[in-house]
Amino acid sequence: MSGNDAPVAGRVVVGVSGSLNSVTALRRATALARRLGAELWPVLAWEPPGGDPAARRGPAAGLLVEEWQRLAKQRLASVLEEIFGAEDPGAPIHAVVVRGSPGRALVATADREDDVLVVGTGRRGIQRAFSGRVCRHCLSHAQCPVLAVPPSPLESELLSVHRRNTWHLRIDTRGL
Repeated sequence: MSGNDAPVAGRVVVGVSGSLNSVTALRRATALARRLGAELWPVLAWEPPGGDPAARRGPAAGLLVEEWQRLAKQRLASVLEEIFGAEDPGAPIHAVVVRGSPGRALVATADREDDVLVVGTGRRGIQRAFSGRVCRHCLSHAQCPVLAVPPSPLESELLSVHRRNTWHLRIDTRGL
């Protein structure tokens, strides 16, 4: 992109949950926002435990919803602090907390034609059938371009170590 061109995207919207996949997607979205001269919109979606019907029951429902909203904001701020710290991400950030399912929240936030939506693809392998729902929802419902970021190679290594620990198998430490 030359200095005279307008930014290709006004916003780069990215789903953030704190998982390793979402951190990988956030890093990719940050690099993309820098390159496009766009705003970075990290989005954390949350739902009340048990869903909205459960949240409406009970005498202190309003107070609980406010507390869950506060905790969601705190989690998003914590993830952004952990990733960027005092470092300047190189793009303006507009962090958003949205009440709703992650797929719908991301599609609703990335509602402009010049947006780019960045999502993690979820796990690979047999477990993929039970994960990746957010990515599939975004790919099929978004009105803007979607960048699906594959999982970090570190995730497969961590899962391998976890499996070996679960089965009480030795870990090969020669490569460490």
